[in-house]
Amino acid sequence: MRHRFSQAMQTLKCMNCAGPVFYTRRYSGESLCSACFRQSIESKVRRTISKYRMLKHGERVAVAVSGGKDSLSLLTIMAKIVPKHGSELVAITVDEGIDGYRDESISNARLVTERLGVPLHVISYKQLFGFTQDQAINTRTGKVTSCAMCGTFRRRAIDVASDQLGVEVLATAHNLDDMVQTFMINLMNCDLKRLGWFGGTSQSERFKVRRIHPFMEIYEKEAALYAFASGLPMQSTHCPYMDEGIRSSIRIYLNSLEEAHPGIKNMMLKSALGVADRFRQSRTESTRCVSCGRPSTGELCSTCELLSTFPASSIPVETPVS
Repeated sequence: MRHRFSQAMQTLKCMNCAGPVFYTRRYSGESLCSACFRQSIESKVRRTISKYRMLKHGERVAVAVSGGKDSLSLLTIMAKIVPKHGSELVAITVDEGIDGYRDESISNARLVTERLGVPLHVISYKQLFGFTQDQAINTRTGKVTSCAMCGTFRRRAIDVASDQLGVEVLATAHNLDDMVQTFMINLMNCDLKRLGWFGGTSQSERFKVRRIHPFMEIYEKEAALYAFASGLPMQSTHCPYMDEGIRSSIRIYLNSLEEAHPGIKNMMLKSALGVADRFRQSRTESTRCVSCGRPSTGELCSTCELLSTFPASSIPVETPVS
C-alpha cells in the first residue's frame, strides 16, 4: 500500500513548474514542488501583511522567536519582507526557564538569527520576575494552568523587551490553527472582552507596540513543512507542560474536523473575524495598573494579578513604568 502511494506521488507534477510534488493542499487541490510551496507560503504572508495593513514604511520591527518551527519560519520570511519596507528587523527570544526544553530552542534561535544577520535579544523570566517557569509551576496556587501562567508572563517579557529595543511593531508566529483555537477557548469561556480583541493586528493608544500575526492564514502543518523545506533546525522535544490546558483537546478536535472537511479551519477563521468585528465596538478602555503602571483593563494588570497569587517571598518587585 505504501509502495503504491509512493509511486502515485512520483507521477504527480507541480502545477507551476512540473517538478516533483512536495505537498498537495487538500483544501485547494494545489500540488506543489518544494520551491513553489515555499514561494506560495511567502506570497500568502505578503498578502496577509498587505490585507491587514500590518506594516508601515520605516518602522522598527521585532519578531518573537521561540526557536520552534513556526517562529523560525516567520523570522526567515520577515527577513525577506521587512527590509523592502525600509524598516529594521530584530528578534526577541524569551527564556522561560523550562529545564530540558528551552536551551535547545534558544540555540536554534541563535543559529538562525546569526545566519540571517538579525540581532537577537534574549530576556528571561529569572531576570524579569526573579523565578523560572519551573519554579512558578511548583509554587502556584489555585487552578491556573501552566499555559495560562506562561502566556501571561511571556507577554509581559516580550513587552519589556520591546520597550528596551524601541520597536514599533511586534510580529508573532500565531498560525491559523493557533488563532482558531484561541477564539474557541475565549468563546467557551464566554470571554467577550477578548473576542473583541481578536484579529490580525492590534494596537491601542496606551500600548506603544502594534502586534501583528503574519501567519494568521497559514496552517500549522504548512508552517512546519516550510521549516522542513527551508532546512531550518527543528525542536526535538515538546514543552513538558503543553497538555495541561484545554488547547490540546481543541487542537485534536479541529484537526479531526479538517481531516474530514478540508478547508474548515479557513472558514472558522473567517467566522471568528466576523464575530470579533461585532464585539470590537464594546472593547473596554484600558487604564494603568496600580502596581506596575502598565496598561490594564482593571485595577491590576493580568501579570500583577497572577503574581499576587504566589507566596509573598516569590513575588518580585518591578519598577513602575512612567
